[in-house]
Amino acid sequence: MRSGKHVQQLKGESKYQAFIPEVLPFQLRVDPVLNDLLAKANLAIGRLDGIAEVVPDVDFFILMYVRKEATLSSQVEGTQATFADVLKAEARVESSEIHKDVDEILNYINAMNYGLKRLESFPLSLRLIREIHEKLLHGVRGEHKTPGEFRKSQNWIGGPTIETASYVPPPHTEIDTLLDDLEKFLHDKNPLPILLKVGMAHSQFENIHPFLDGNGRIGRLLVTFYLCQQEVLKKPLLYLSEFFKANRREYYDKLGAVHEKDNIEGWLKFFLTGIIQTANNAVSTARKIVSLREKDIATVSGFGRSTPKAMKLLDMLYKSPMVRVSDVEVITTLENPNALALVRKFVQSGILKEVTGRRRNRVFAYSAYIELFD
Repeated sequence: MRSGKHVQQLKGESKYQAFIPEVLPFQLRVDPVLNDLLAKANLAIGRLDGIAEVVPDVDFFILMYVRKEATLSSQVEGTQATFADVLKAEARVESSEIHKDVDEILNYINAMNYGLKRLESFPLSLRLIREIHEKLLHGVRGEHKTPGEFRKSQNWIGGPTIETASYVPPPHTEIDTLLDDLEKFLHDKNPLPILLKVGMAHSQFENIHPFLDGNGRIGRLLVTFYLCQQEVLKKPLLYLSEFFKANRREYYDKLGAVHEKDNIEGWLKFFLTGIIQTANNAVSTARKIVSLREKDIATVSGFGRSTPKAMKLLDMLYKSPMVRVSDVEVITTLENPNALALVRKFVQSGILKEVTGRRRNRVFAYSAYIELFD
C-alpha cells in the first residue's frame, strides 16, 4: 500500500500486526471531486482569513474559539466538561455543576496558547510538539503517561489486549525515524497544496501515534499551528474539532481507512469538507458578532453619564463573558453601589443575565455572545 504496511511483531500466541507508515508524501490519485473540494476549501480559508480585518477585537474572538476548540477536541476523546463549564471555571464560579474534568480543557487552552505564542519565534518542530504535550497532560488524566516524551513502548487503539486491538501503531523503535520524516515533510518545499499537505500530516501523526496519551488532541492542534506558520491564516481562526465531533464515527473511519484500505483520498476529501464547513461557520459567526456588537453599542450609548464606563465593560465582555460585580469594579474603577447599578442597567437592557441564582457572589453572563459559540 502507498500508506504503509502491516508487519508481524513477536511470534506464537503473542504475535500481532503493527502498521508502519511509508514516508511522506504519498502518491495521490487526484480526481475531479478532490480538486473541486480543494478549490472550495481554499476559497473558504481566504474568506476566513479576511474576517480578521472586519471583526472588532479579533483576538477576543480568537480567545473564544480557542475555548470552544479545546472543549470539543477534548470531548472527542471522552471529556465530559462543557463550554459553559470552561467559562465558569475561568470566571472562578464555585458550582457543583462544573464537571471535574474541566481541568483537561483548561490544560488544552494553555497548551494551545503556549504553542501559538512560541510559533511567533520558534519553528513548528518535534521539540515544540513535545512541549505542548507536556502542558496538555500536566496534572490531569494521563499525567503518568510520560508527558512531553515520545513513547518507549508499544501502544494500541481499541480492544482490551493488543491481539484484539482495532489498530496497532508502529513499534516505538520506528518512531524517531517516522517523526523525523514528518518534520521534514512539514518544512520541505514540496509543491503539494498546503491543505492537502496538512491533511496528510494529521493522518500520518495519528497513524504514528507517538505518545501514550493525547495523540488526537495534539494531532488536531497541529493543523491550526501549521496553517498559521505557513501564513495561510494570519490569525489562528480555523478549528476543526466541531466538525470532527459532529462526525466522530466518520472521522475515525476515514482515518482508519488510510491504513486499512489505503484510502488516502477518502480521508482528504473528508478533511477538506471539514475545512469548508468550519471556515464558513466561523465567517457566519463573525458576522453575527459584528451585528450583536453594533446593537449593544447602540444600547449602552443611551446610558447617559455612565456610557464611558459601560463601554469599558462591554469591551471586556468579549474577552471574559462571565463577570461578577467585583470584576466590574476592577474593569470600570467604579465602587459599589455604582458598579452594581451599572450591572443592573446591563441586565435590564438584556445584555447580561444572572446565571447563579444566589444573593452573594452572583455571576452575570453575556449570554447572546456565548450562544454564538456554544
